[in-house]
Amino acid sequence: MSTKDFVEKDYYKVLGVPKDATDAEIKKAYRKLARENHPDANKGDAKAEERFKEISEANDVLGDPKKRKEYDEARALFGNGGFRAGAPGAGGSFNFDLGDLFGGAQGGAGGFGGGGIGDVFGGLFNRGGGAGPRTQPRRGQDIESEVTLSFTEAIEGATVPLRMSSQQPCTACSGTGDKNGTPRVCPTCVGTGQVSRGSGGGFSLTDPCVDCKGRGLIAENPCEVCKGSGRAKSSRTMQVRIPAGVSDNQKIRLRGKGTPGERGGPNGDLYVVVHVDTHPVFGRKDDNLTVTVPVSFAEAALGGEVKVPTLGGPPVTLKLPAGTPNGRTMRARGKGAVRKDGTRGDLLVTVEVAVPRELDDKAREALETYREATASEDPRAELFQAAKGA
Repeated sequence: MSTKDFVEKDYYKVLGVPKDATDAEIKKAYRKLARENHPDANKGDAKAEERFKEISEANDVLGDPKKRKEYDEARALFGNGGFRAGAPGAGGSFNFDLGDLFGGAQGGAGGFGGGGIGDVFGGLFNRGGGAGPRTQPRRGQDIESEVTLSFTEAIEGATVPLRMSSQQPCTACSGTGDKNGTPRVCPTCVGTGQVSRGSGGGFSLTDPCVDCKGRGLIAENPCEVCKGSGRAKSSRTMQVRIPAGVSDNQKIRLRGKGTPGERGGPNGDLYVVVHVDTHPVFGRKDDNLTVTVPVSFAEAALGGEVKVPTLGGPPVTLKLPAGTPNGRTMRARGKGAVRKDGTRGDLLVTVEVAVPRELDDKAREALETYREATASEDPRAELFQAAKGA
């Protein structure tokens, strides 16, 4: 890839973010695309592998504030790869080749100083002081898992075992890739894991070393377990604490519980997606629990006290006012789900008037008497009056 091609490459387009995207937006976009195009999830898909490389390259630049600043300045300076200046007296423009600028812009009139204009990009291409490419620590990959909790566990919190499978340092060779534990330094990259490619324009670009696959080491006697890669698929069981008050489909982030980093890089994170089973009695609305309590017609009409169950605790007694209509909701404070600050929401109690399916003679006689006593009252009078008015 030429210098001109590199300057023209639009990393914002690769990640699908605008040029004024925040660091958090860039990180979110990179993680989403990296998961979708990771080689482990697209085995044998060459296009996905190439796409993953482009995404990683874009994140290496835009994810570093210093490199991003230099990248933006480079694109602003060169536009689409050509430097255009007004032609005297013609209103036209001259096109200058980037290679000419990088190779011949020395001191003097209109020059860029003794180091050439390539020095503008020194930090971006790791050329500080002629020290050559520097091997950077690599952060471990993030892992995602799922867990299903009962309704009560989600409200009260629970510690659950999670069996995880991920790439870990190979235990057979202690992560060296060599079955004797004595790999040699790669002569191509001299242990850096990267090689420089001259562009012919005054600076160089770095790529992962193809001979050692970016490890910086070559196994003379490849480990039979990891085939010389130094990493092998490993399964482990972790005890994960799910906080109280978690809701269905909520994603919990556990920092540093993902795949171990390389070359001293930090571990990735573990994301746990929580699924919550339904409860036969209780429901949930934000931080509040809900329950429907049947009451008799006499209790709703005359009022009284009714006992209401709570989740995992003793029942509470609510006072039912006389004339309570069907569907009215009352509140038992502090009997709901646990909030982030440790306090609890409320229990919302909805009254449902229970109509008996069968009546004995005594009850039927009493209701007949009640119907005669209230025959002059029409409960639908206001309904018809409102219908006429409408």
